[in-house]
Amino acid sequence: MKIFWKTILVAIIAMAGVGQASAQFRFGIKAGVNLNSLHFSNVKENLSKDNGCGFTGGIMTEFQVPIIGLCLDASLMYTHMSASSDIYTTDESGTISDKPLAQNKNFLEVPINLKYKLGLPVIHPYIFTGPSFAFKLGGDNDVFKTKTFQCAWNVGLGVELFSHLQLSGSYGFGMNNIMKTAGIVSNTSNDIKLKNNYWTITAAYLF
Repeated sequence: MKIFWKTILVAIIAMAGVGQASAQFRFGIKAGVNLNSLHFSNVKENLSKDNGCGFTGGIMTEFQVPIIGLCLDASLMYTHMSASSDIYTTDESGTISDKPLAQNKNFLEVPINLKYKLGLPVIHPYIFTGPSFAFKLGGDNDVFKTKTFQCAWNVGLGVELFSHLQLSGSYGFGMNNIMKTAGIVSNTSNDIKLKNNYWTITAAYLF
């Protein structure tokens, strides 16, 4: 959380330093796909993880300072993530399920990024980084429960075309342990920890 506030502070100071330059404030829509994987620790055996493909969509706003190419953007997104692993559930008699445990979750996600654009004609490449806060929607599997809140740090790059269309790709590093309880699960320890990392590719149109 300290990193987040430092990022915001740097952005505010930089924007304030441009003097009389007029800022540009825009809104738009944003959609894309994600590919996430679950990263376990404190398990009795190495677990294989299958990447899961999901989707994301919502609205976006961008605050840009001319001349220096510095931007601050924020989005409000509905995000679906899906992943599976070779964790198998067991019943009270010790019988192991023949299907691995899958996680399909929906989130209200709020990514906030500090962005730097290159002022080239027609095409504006950019790099960005910042935190993403996700709040889980819906219920839990009885055996494999995760926390309501998860946080990631995103790094990525993109390109803006014709001053309206933005195409970008990013990688989110899971920052917090999202495991709540593991229940009765084979090949895990009681204090299993879990982080969620993911790739995201999006397209946004700003008005």
